[in-house]
Amino acid sequence: MLVSLNVLAAQEPPLPDTFAEHKIVMQISDPNPFKQTLVLNVAGNLVKYYGSTNMDLEIVAFGPGVRLMLEGNVNTPRIKALMATGVRFSACENTLTNFAKILGKKPKLIEGIDIVPAGAARIIQLNEAGYKTLKP
Repeated sequence: MLVSLNVLAAQEPPLPDTFAEHKIVMQISDPNPFKQTLVLNVAGNLVKYYGSTNMDLEIVAFGPGVRLMLEGNVNTPRIKALMATGVRFSACENTLTNFAKILGKKPKLIEGIDIVPAGAARIIQLNEAGYKTLKP
């Protein structure tokens, strides 16, 4: 029975094998649309400043911040544009499970967003791999 439960759990994406000079993880855990927009603004500014080849950036959402990554979000075009530059987005499976309890079904994410078992743990893993955390 444990084996089948593990198969259903979100698989942790592997840590990026990157030679980027700047490794950054950004946290979004706030439901405030202003803060969510700020995270996207900062990400866009970092891409412009460092260039996508000199920087590896992952935006990790957990708690109410996951709303930023839900399908149909007003920021979907901006998220897709950042993805096109190589920015990665990860959403917390724990949060999605809690949303499902409230909504009666799991919400859909914007296509291309990874699901990680625990958003906070993902940030810790990336920190341990040399990433610096930004929380605008």
